[in-house]
Amino acid sequence: MMTPLLVLLVLVVLTILMTVKVIPQQTAYIMERLGKFYGVLQPGINFIIPFFDRIAYKYTLKETAIDIPEQICITRDNVQVRMDGVIFIQVIDPKKAAYGIADYTFAVIQLAQTTMRSEIGKLDLDKTFEERMTINRAVVQSIDDAAIGWGVKVLRYEIKNITPPQSVLIAMEKQMQAERERRAVILQSDGEKQAAINVAEGQKQKAVLESEGLRLRQINEAEGEAAALKSVAEATAESIRLVAAAIQTEGGMEAVQLKVADNYVEQFGKLAKAGNTMILPANFADMGGMIAAAMSIVKSSEPKK
Repeated sequence: MMTPLLVLLVLVVLTILMTVKVIPQQTAYIMERLGKFYGVLQPGINFIIPFFDRIAYKYTLKETAIDIPEQICITRDNVQVRMDGVIFIQVIDPKKAAYGIADYTFAVIQLAQTTMRSEIGKLDLDKTFEERMTINRAVVQSIDDAAIGWGVKVLRYEIKNITPPQSVLIAMEKQMQAERERRAVILQSDGEKQAAINVAEGQKQKAVLESEGLRLRQINEAEGEAAALKSVAEATAESIRLVAAAIQTEGGMEAVQLKVADNYVEQFGKLAKAGNTMILPANFADMGGMIAAAMSIVKSSEPKK
C-alpha cells in the first residue's frame, strides 16, 4: 500500500520540478514546444508543460571574452608575423543566437582571424605596430556587419601580441640602435653649436662692454684734464689779478723792481754754472739801467686807466 503512494509522490515531485523553471538574472532560456520554437524564458519563475516543452538552448546575456588563437599573418612587405587577440561579445537576441547560426563563438573566432589577416596584409611591418587601433576597429566593424543575423553584438577587439620573426627583430634592434646613435650625434652637435654661439655672444658682449668702458674712461679723463686745465687757468688768472692788485698798492712797484733784479741775477748765475763760456750783455755793469728797462716793459704792459 505504501509503495504506490510513494511512487505517486515521486511522480508529483518530478512533475513539479519539470514544470517550474527558475531562470537566473542575465540568462535566457530558449523553450521549444513539440520541437518548435515557442518563446524565450525571462529571469524569474517560469512554468512549462512537461513532456511537451523543453529547454533547447541556454545563453548568458553577460559580456563574454573570447580568446583569438595565434596565427601567422603576412604584411604588405611580405613579412610573416604572429598575432593573437581577444574579442568581447554579448548575446542581445537569444532567438537569433539559437537559430541564426550553429555556433556563434566559432564563427566569431574565424571571422576575427580572417579579418585580421586581411587588415595586416594592407600594412607594412612598421605600420602594424602603429595601426593597432585601426585594425581593432576594422575587426569589430567586420564582425558586427556579419553578426546581425546571429543575435550577437561585438563590443570591442584588442590585439594582444604582434611577434615578428627573429631576424626581423634583430634588424629592428639595429635600426633602433642606429636611430638612437643618430639622435645622440645630432644632440651633441646641437650642444656644441649652442656652446659656440654662447661663447661668440659672450665675446661680443665683452668687446662691447670693454669699448664702452674705454670710451667712458676717455671721456672721464678728458673731462678731468679739462677741469684741471680750467682750474690751473683760473688759479693763474687769480694770481695775476692778485699780483696786479699788489702792484697798485703802496710800495708795490719797488717790490716788482726787487723781484725783477733778483730773477735777473739768478738767471745769469745759472748760465755761469751751465758751462765754461758765458755771454754777457755789453752793458752788464749798468745793472740799474737794465732793471729800469725791464720796469719800463712792466709799466707798458699795465692796463691803462
